[in-house]
Amino acid sequence: MSTNKPKIVVLGAGYAGMMTTKRLTQKLGPEEAEIVLVNKHNYHYQTTWLHEVAAGTINPNRSRIMIKDVIDTKRVALIQDSVVEVKQDEQRVVLENDEIGYDFLVIGLGFEKATFGIPGMEENAFSIESVDKSRLIRDHIEYQFSRYKNEPGEKDHLLTIVVGGAGFTGIEFVGELAERVPELCKKYDIDKRKVRIINIEAAPSILPGFDEELADYARKSLAFRDIEFKLGVMIKECKPDSVVIGEEEEEIKAGTIVWTGGVQANGVIGKSGFELTKGKVTVNSDLRAPGYENIFILGDCSWVMDEEKGRPFPPTAQLAIQEADTCANNIYALLYGGELESFIYDNKGTVASLGGQHAMGTVFDQKKLYGVTAKAMKNVIDDRYLFLLGGPKLVLKKGKFRPF
Repeated sequence: MSTNKPKIVVLGAGYAGMMTTKRLTQKLGPEEAEIVLVNKHNYHYQTTWLHEVAAGTINPNRSRIMIKDVIDTKRVALIQDSVVEVKQDEQRVVLENDEIGYDFLVIGLGFEKATFGIPGMEENAFSIESVDKSRLIRDHIEYQFSRYKNEPGEKDHLLTIVVGGAGFTGIEFVGELAERVPELCKKYDIDKRKVRIINIEAAPSILPGFDEELADYARKSLAFRDIEFKLGVMIKECKPDSVVIGEEEEEIKAGTIVWTGGVQANGVIGKSGFELTKGKVTVNSDLRAPGYENIFILGDCSWVMDEEKGRPFPPTAQLAIQEADTCANNIYALLYGGELESFIYDNKGTVASLGGQHAMGTVFDQKKLYGVTAKAMKNVIDDRYLFLLGGPKLVLKKGKFRPF
């Protein structure tokens, strides 16, 4: 490619990175810009499906989409490498195996777990962060069931699964576990009453910030399927086979401990010198990093302020997908001298899966949905993204409403 073309580098093939790359290829011809996508793997994955991979209710490959299947690699240079640091003053990105210059940079490197300094949480708890880490959780849970069946001695704790955090991921994960555990009990001939799934949350209710009526419905639905809740209780320490909770420092022995209690931006962001607020960069309304004309930060790496409410928008997949449109439009405007647009969030609603045919949430003008209807809407939302990314072919291949 000729060197006089502007070079747009996109870091990370998550929701924001993939959709920004897609939009840029639609807005700019090959002669107008060189587009480079950098990602650790040669696939993109549905982050919002990882709780299903972790519980073992879907095949890991179902959540993965090969980048070359949805991005034209003749048009976009795909570099499979890990990002080490962004050197803004030099307009360079340092990779593990190389380095690359840029004229415009889009950072969508996703999240990593935030443990808030809880002793032992980093070392001893699993987290639902990637396909591989989620698959590890699935395999570990099944291994504990196998150990229970085959090893002698006192071992009831092997069948206890502790999930720290009752936010969106934690609740969706325990919902999937409620579906998966009966299958494992049948496979290993274990009395289901021996299994405990315990969800621990420091806030007084599950799904903090969610509509109270919907959160109450979710809690009752899960409790009916034997999920135990310990609310308003903090985890003080995470040991290799137990958690210590609350002022009384009660110790709960467990075979599996999964932390879903918080996320922060990929560590590269802090290492690269961007100013962080609670682990993320608060970007300008046009999605650029403060102080930088040519760097956009999207998805789980950034906070975008909701000016009406005076707080950031919650970091969801639909937010990241919508940010991609604004980012691509603004890069086009910077190239051709147009006016930059401010990001306007169109909240299409939020639906949480509770396992099987159970779900609840809101759509459109905050209309509440429950049960099978909500689950159907969740599938529609998932399939809509697949359609935006790869058209009908991808929906047929990976979608939740597949005809086969």
